[in-house]
Amino acid sequence: MVYTNLKELIALVAQWKGQGRRVVFTNGVFDILHIGHVTYLGEAKSQGDKLVVGINSDASVKRLDKGPDRPINQESARAGVVDALRCVDAVIIFGEDTPMEIIAALVPEVLVKGGDYSPEVSDPADKRYIVGSDVVRAAGGSVVAIDMVEGYSTTAIVNRMKGN
Repeated sequence: MVYTNLKELIALVAQWKGQGRRVVFTNGVFDILHIGHVTYLGEAKSQGDKLVVGINSDASVKRLDKGPDRPINQESARAGVVDALRCVDAVIIFGEDTPMEIIAALVPEVLVKGGDYSPEVSDPADKRYIVGSDVVRAAGGSVVAIDMVEGYSTTAIVNRMKGN
């Protein structure tokens, strides 16, 4: 389900935790869904029992400077496509530059990012730093980086479509 209300998602996650379920959180733009995304999300889910995915809002994608034409798909469409995947249990769209507020509210047992990030980096100024890793670790959770599927990225797909 796609949640627009963080309080509702907090209640759901608390219910899952009360049932002894291990909650995993990841986030991203997920603009043009491809095999790299699907593989990544499946691997993220394998780290626990329930997978929550934070989707960057259209405004936050613009601030990330992914390119003048990004996002290609609107946030509601991106969230709906990700939510339709069997491995995903809940989706929330966030408008901030980072998902820190969501991570601090949910305190997942596992925080997952792609292999271009590093769980070992502790300096928030380093672009490989995983936002929220300090919160998750302080609560006894783990932080995991999952290798990317070589040759697949939304940027590469967009460039191929443009003939670049």
